[in-house]
Amino acid sequence: MTTFRVRHRTSYAYDAPVEFGPHRLMARPRDGHDMRLLESNLSVYPLAEIRWAFDTFGNSVAYLTFLETASELVIDSVLTLRRYGYDDPIERLARHSGPFPFLYSDDERVDLAPLMALSFPDDRAVLKGWLAQAVPDVCGEAIAVLESLSTAIYEGMTYVRREQMGVQSPGETLARASGTCRDFALLFIEAARFLGFGARFVTGYLYDQGSAVEGVSISGGGATHAWADVFVPGAGWVEFDPTNRIVAGRNLLRVAVTRTPAQALPLSGTFSGEGASFLGMKVSVQVDRVE
Repeated sequence: MTTFRVRHRTSYAYDAPVEFGPHRLMARPRDGHDMRLLESNLSVYPLAEIRWAFDTFGNSVAYLTFLETASELVIDSVLTLRRYGYDDPIERLARHSGPFPFLYSDDERVDLAPLMALSFPDDRAVLKGWLAQAVPDVCGEAIAVLESLSTAIYEGMTYVRREQMGVQSPGETLARASGTCRDFALLFIEAARFLGFGARFVTGYLYDQGSAVEGVSISGGGATHAWADVFVPGAGWVEFDPTNRIVAGRNLLRVAVTRTPAQALPLSGTFSGEGASFLGMKVSVQVDRVE
């Protein structure tokens, strides 16, 4: 097991005081057998009422109602997490996962149906053509097929950090052969769904401090990170990070899982103020290992 501390600060600046509308915040993970939330601290400026609720996926969501006007909005989140994982996850998961092609049980097909449907059906032909070249051998063990898919994205695409909101469609990412962790996660999810898997989008954080020492290039640190979760028969939900070719890694610290990237925005809301202009946003994410 490994313990981490995550510090995530987001600030928005305006040239005059503004009134903030309702905001929605996803910053608190759920406990599980593979990750335990030890401590969570959240501070918000200006003063706001905070109401917690579960969304349709069971994620913890904070709804903020602001009580004051201000020329700055600041949200500070500090998490202490304990992560559990396998030393050799692929080998351990392969012992329990089944072959590919496969069939989900009747109940699994009903429960996973929304997570098996393509979000971009118009990209089906492009996705099929890319899969035929990138992963020509799609028979064998299910974990191995998905690992090959992750490797194809990792080796065939160029990571480019992009601060703007939004996610490229799978067709756009394939045409550009580049993207962010969000774009690569969505491409992986759509490809896994094309192959018949149930898959979902994951947002969270990545610990990458030790990787530089080992000489391995890691992308996506220092900000929120995104990857995929796939339901593998016999193994259950398994996390795949195609940006870094990580499978079920203990350095992946998830905050929320959703059907689409748009449902996983860390923070969303509105503001109003006559004559006030938005000056910019700053985001700082620091993930440290706690000895």
